[in-house]
Amino acid sequence: MATDSSYRNFVPPHRLLMGPGPSMVHPRVLQALAQPLLGHLDPVFLGLMNEIQALLRATFHTHNEFTIALSGTGSAGMEAVIANLIEPGDRAIVGVNGVFGTRLATMIERSGGIPIRIEAPWGTTIPLDALETELVRAAPVKAVVLVHAETSTGAWQPLQDVGALCRAHDALFIVDAVTSLGGIPVEVDTWGIDACYSGTQKCLSCPPGLAPLTVSPRGMSAIRKRRVPCPSWYLDLSLIADYWNDHSRAYHHTAPISMLYGLREALRLVHEEGLPARTARHQLNSDALMAGLHTLGLHPLPPPGRRLPMLNCVTLPDGIDEAMVRTRLLQEYGIEIGGGLGPLRGRVWRIGLMGESCQHAHVLTLLNALETICASLGRPVQPGRAMQAATDTYTQSPESSRRQA
Repeated sequence: MATDSSYRNFVPPHRLLMGPGPSMVHPRVLQALAQPLLGHLDPVFLGLMNEIQALLRATFHTHNEFTIALSGTGSAGMEAVIANLIEPGDRAIVGVNGVFGTRLATMIERSGGIPIRIEAPWGTTIPLDALETELVRAAPVKAVVLVHAETSTGAWQPLQDVGALCRAHDALFIVDAVTSLGGIPVEVDTWGIDACYSGTQKCLSCPPGLAPLTVSPRGMSAIRKRRVPCPSWYLDLSLIADYWNDHSRAYHHTAPISMLYGLREALRLVHEEGLPARTARHQLNSDALMAGLHTLGLHPLPPPGRRLPMLNCVTLPDGIDEAMVRTRLLQEYGIEIGGGLGPLRGRVWRIGLMGESCQHAHVLTLLNALETICASLGRPVQPGRAMQAATDTYTQSPESSRRQA
C-alpha cells in the first residue's frame, strides 16, 4: 500500500493550449482563484455575485434579470436549459451540423421532448428558410435550438434573423454560445434569444467549472408554467433563481466560491479590453494563422463567411499522420491542438485561438513548430514561409496600422 511519502508534489508541465478548450488563463485569474474562501451566504460574497451578474449581462448584451453562472461546465448549461424548457411531448427544432447539435437532440429526447432535426453537412450552417419550413410543418413548436459556434467543425451559425422568426411562430429561441461568448458578438436582446448558455474555459479564459447562462422573461415564464417539475433538482432554474435573486438569496446548493472569484476577474479582463477590440483580436490572429497554414497545405473546412475566428477547423493534406504530428507538437513543443470528432476524425485539426490563447506570438510559435515537423517528415515546405505569411497579415491589417500610427 502506498504511503504519504510515495506521492510527490504535482507540478503540471507548461502547455500552450491551442486546442478546442480549455484555453490559457491570465495570471490575474489564477491569483483570484487562490484567494481565501468566504461562505456562500456571506454578504460580501453575495455582493460579488451581483458584480458577476452585471458583468455577464454586459458580456451577453442583455438586460435579463436571470443572468447567472451555473455550477458546472458548459454541458451543465446545455442540460439545464433543455431540462427546464423542454417538457414531455414538446417539439423542438434543433440544428444538427456537428457534435453539439447532435448532443442537444439527445438531451431533448432524454427530457421527453421530440427533436425535429434539421441536418446540414458538417462544416456548414443551418439555413434560415429550412427553419421557417419546419416551424410551419411541425407546428406547434416549443423551441428552436441552434449552436452559435460549432466547436467540432469551426462553423459560425448566423443568428440575427432567427429570433423574430421564432416569435412569429410562438417558439422559444435557445442558443449554445459555449465557444462564442467573449470571442465574437453575442447579442441576446437584439437577436431575441430566450435562453443562452456558455462555458468559462473557452473565450472567457477561466478554468472549466461554470456555465454562464441567461434566460429572458419569456423563457422564465415558460419555466414557471411547466406542467410537471423539472426532472433535475440540481439544475432546476426556478430554484436556482431564488439563490441568485438579490431580494431573497434562498439556499439551494453550495456555490463553487473560488471559481466565482476567478470568473469575476476573467470578466473584468474581458471588459477592460472591450468586446469590440476582443472580437477584432480574435479575427486578426485567425487571419494570420490561416495565411500561414495555407502555405502548409491546410485549408479551412467551413466556407467563407461561416468560419469561426476562435476555433479554426482545417482539412489535412493526403498522406499526413495527423495524430503523430499532434503528439510531436505536444511532446517536443508543449503545444496542444485538437483532432477531429465523429466523421471528421483523422481528417481535420481544430486549432483554438480563444481568449488568452489568442496571441500574435502563439500563432507564430505554432506555425514555426508545424513547419519544422512537416519538413522533418519530408513534406515540401519552404522554411519561414508560413511565418512570413502570418507576419504579412499582421503588417497589412488596419489594426496593425492604427497601433503604429
